[in-house]
Amino acid sequence: PVGPRGVYDEAKRFAEAMTMAYHRYHGVDTKIVRIFNTYGPRMRLNDGRAVPAFMSQALRGEDVTIFGSGRQTRSFCYVSDLVDGIIRLMNAEANDIHLPVNLGNPGEFTMKELAEMVAKTTRKSITVRFMPLPQDDPKVRKPDITRARQLLGWEPKVNRHDGLKRTMEYFKNQVGGGQRRA
Repeated sequence: PVGPRGVYDEAKRFAEAMTMAYHRYHGVDTKIVRIFNTYGPRMRLNDGRAVPAFMSQALRGEDVTIFGSGRQTRSFCYVSDLVDGIIRLMNAEANDIHLPVNLGNPGEFTMKELAEMVAKTTRKSITVRFMPLPQDDPKVRKPDITRARQLLGWEPKVNRHDGLKRTMEYFKNQVGGGQRRA
């Protein structure tokens, strides 16, 4: 609880514990969704997450910044898939779905591969600049969506190529049509 990610980790655990306590005490239907990395239109360009950072940098003709070696892995779920999963969980009739359900895309790839996908999607030649890896950066982020598949019949449907293309169209308009700013 006192490590570099302590506040983040404990806040999530606290929210889940409070939800379960409320469920047990009041006997009401509750749901807990664990949301993994999500991307899509309407993300803020400067929110610090990889997809908007990589896309805005590539569209502006800037170096794409990767923290660490780029070998750490992530998996990204397109926003419409996440919303579908949340709605399915919310509407689930079963009264026994109170334990956490992971929603995310288990398709895993490296940050370097993500930069290459962004370059291909934006049709920009990129230069990658490697920066020191933050102390608290996880090496692997891949959800186990077994419960979502079993209980909700849910899994992501939007493939990486289509999701990145849709997201890039939004970011292209946000950074002035993809032109380098002076």
